[in-house]
Amino acid sequence: MAIRDWPEGERPREKLLTLGAAALSDAELLAIFLRVGVKGRSAVDLARDLLSSFGGLRQLLEADRQRFCAEHGLGEAKFVQLQATLELSRRHLGSLLERDAALTSPTLVRRFLSAQLRHLDHEAFAALFLDTQHRVIRFEILSEGTLDSASVYPREVARRALARNAGAVIFAHNHPSGVAEPSDADRRITERLREALALFDIRVLDHFVIGDGEVISFAERGWL
Repeated sequence: MAIRDWPEGERPREKLLTLGAAALSDAELLAIFLRVGVKGRSAVDLARDLLSSFGGLRQLLEADRQRFCAEHGLGEAKFVQLQATLELSRRHLGSLLERDAALTSPTLVRRFLSAQLRHLDHEAFAALFLDTQHRVIRFEILSEGTLDSASVYPREVARRALARNAGAVIFAHNHPSGVAEPSDADRRITERLREALALFDIRVLDHFVIGDGEVISFAERGWL
């Protein structure tokens, strides 16, 4: 049965307008994005099939171009549309964070950093530079590749912080393995960075390690 023949209260678009987006299932939200189904399958049916094929919503959203476009009912136009939507979401989080002091929005900081780093298939080390009032100045990827003592240089990080006139910084990096538990190398480089930046009166407020659905805070662990 086509969605237009469903009871009005069960149609994804009408349901969203009445109850809000949070009331919809993953399949219903994806169906709105898809707009149409394929022969013999409604958009909701197709959405359910895709979620099953990819193994879940996150895997679908983070699929590369080749994998995404290979699925029946998708293609390059949908891939481009999805990438634009995801980037808009990341920029929206960034704009929200810029309005508030970072320390008064810890949940938003986590969401922003996770949105920036979690989808990467390689390890990346980043910094959120803040002014003395802990308002966001800039987010930057500082290094990409395996995190160890040779990949993140305290002198270079200090140079960038001074160039941004930062009074504080929050570090973050992802673990592509999905396991967020910090390693000994993570703790060592964080301490080296903290000591280097302290010479310039720049505080390291936190270091977040981003895994698959989990974000670990050094500050909450009492390591900073």
